[in-house]
Amino acid sequence: MRRVAILAGALALAPVLFSLHAQDPPKAPLGLPPLQWPRENPYSAAKVDLGRYLYFDRRLSVDDTVSCASCHAPEHAFTDGSPVSTGIKGQRGGRSAPTVINRAYSLAQFWDGRAATLEDQAKGPIANPIEMGMTHEAVVARLQGIAGYRPLFAKAFESEDVTIDRVAMAIACFERTVLSGNAPYDRYKRGNKSSMTAAQVRGMNVFFDKAKCDKCHEGSNFTLNAYANLGVGTDKPEPDVGRFAVTKDSRDWGVFKTPTLREIEHTAPYMHDGSLKTLEEVVEFYDKGGIPNRNLDQNIKPLHLTDQDKKDLVAFLKALSGEGWKGIQGPSQLPQ
Repeated sequence: MRRVAILAGALALAPVLFSLHAQDPPKAPLGLPPLQWPRENPYSAAKVDLGRYLYFDRRLSVDDTVSCASCHAPEHAFTDGSPVSTGIKGQRGGRSAPTVINRAYSLAQFWDGRAATLEDQAKGPIANPIEMGMTHEAVVARLQGIAGYRPLFAKAFESEDVTIDRVAMAIACFERTVLSGNAPYDRYKRGNKSSMTAAQVRGMNVFFDKAKCDKCHEGSNFTLNAYANLGVGTDKPEPDVGRFAVTKDSRDWGVFKTPTLREIEHTAPYMHDGSLKTLEEVVEFYDKGGIPNRNLDQNIKPLHLTDQDKKDLVAFLKALSGEGWKGIQGPSQLPQ
């Protein structure tokens, strides 16, 4: 397993947590560490506002059919609920759309970590021929032609100039406000012992003690932001090589980024290829020790869980569902 640094970020754009037009950066909900914004892209309410419009605007795609929210939709916990995502002209990608929730606490983005920052990630799908199918130059020209965006860019960046960097900064600023915290687990750890059920408490013990899931899913966001080979898809004729395509390092063959477990009950299907439909299937997969292959992570071994252990573990994972993101919705009207 290879670690990457963690970049702290921002809180959810839910009305119950902070006003869209608040001038001070929001505070993290219970269970998450203090929020820190990138020096190159500090928080502003105006940027969050602009970023929300851009995030939900399908005009960022070549045929006006796909927005960021098409694959990372609020109603699906900022995923799309599909094994793999669908882009322009019905084209299907090869990987599942990871949730945007709590991406503020992650540095490298995408399943293979090919984007160093959330800003870099925001640029990727726009120019991907399968996803949104634009060029960066074309999307800038299109936005420049929409009069309603000019005052929004001026308020966010002190000029009406539209650049791809500004587009990415605004989208990333909005995405850093999409967080989940104050889950039953957080309240339990804070001292409210009635916030979790007996099954969830037993499942917590399975998670940390028997199955030792926290070897990879550690910390407040339940991920080390590291990479691991679980064997998913390695038994296919042409397996996805994962991070190896980025680094060309043989140790990265078949490895993918370890996702957060926050809101995991709402982000099915699971794994980078969406091959596991339920949390029960995920637990069974880990219990058997993944799929053997030449680069299987050393932490992936048969767990020998009982049927009760498995049920309790699933119950605990549902105790990681919190609040903060559910109030986020797209704008009623886009700039014209």
